[in-house]
Amino acid sequence: MLLALFDLDDTLIDHRAAFRVWAEEFAAEHSLGSEGVSWLLTVKADYSGPKDRLFFSVRDEFNLAESADQLWRQYRRRIPELATCRSEDLEALEQLRGAGWRIGIVTNGMADNQLAKINRTGLAKLVNAWCVSDEVGIRKPDPRIFHLAAQRCGGPVDHTSWMIGDSLTLDIAGGRAAGLRTVWINPSQCDVLSDQHGPDFAVASVAEAVQRLIDG
Repeated sequence: MLLALFDLDDTLIDHRAAFRVWAEEFAAEHSLGSEGVSWLLTVKADYSGPKDRLFFSVRDEFNLAESADQLWRQYRRRIPELATCRSEDLEALEQLRGAGWRIGIVTNGMADNQLAKINRTGLAKLVNAWCVSDEVGIRKPDPRIFHLAAQRCGGPVDHTSWMIGDSLTLDIAGGRAAGLRTVWINPSQCDVLSDQHGPDFAVASVAEAVQRLIDG
C-alpha cells in the first residue's frame, strides 16, 4: 500500500506563523510592546516542556493578573483559529491522492486542538485518517502510533510506507522504529549531526517531499 503519514505542527501546518500571530495579539492585548513579542517567540523556541507549563513563565515574566491556567486555556482556544497550511502543500496532497497514495496524519497533542486544526485547514478532506496522541493514548516516537495510523488508512506498514515530519526524534526516529521510510522536513537546510536518526532524505517543504514520493 502506498502510504504517506505526515506530522501536523510545523509540517502540514505552519505552527510557527500561527504562534507569531498569537504572540502579537497577546502582546497588544496586554500592552507588552515589541519586546514582549520577542520574548514570547524566544521562550517558545527554547522551550521543550509541556506547553501548559510555559504559561507560568509568561504570567510571571509580565506580572499578569490571569492565572497560568487561564492563559493556557485562552491560548488553546485561539491557536487552532490561526492555523494555516501553505496552498502549495494542500495542492501537493491532492496530487498525492490522485497518484493512488493513502494519506494519514500522526500528531502529538490534545485531541480538541489538533482536530480543530485538521478540520479548519481543510486537511480532513485530503487525508484518509489521523491519530492524535491524546485520543489514542500513545505518543510519538512510540512505534505503535504509526502502526495504528497505517491501520486506520487501510493497511499495515510495508516497504512503500513513509513518515514525513520536522522532528528527527519524534517523526524520523519514531517512523524508522516502526518500519517506515522517512522524509525530514528541514526548511533551514541544517545538517544532521549524526546518522542516529537517519532520514532517507531531507527536503525544504511538504510539496517537495510529495514530489519525491511521486517520482519514486
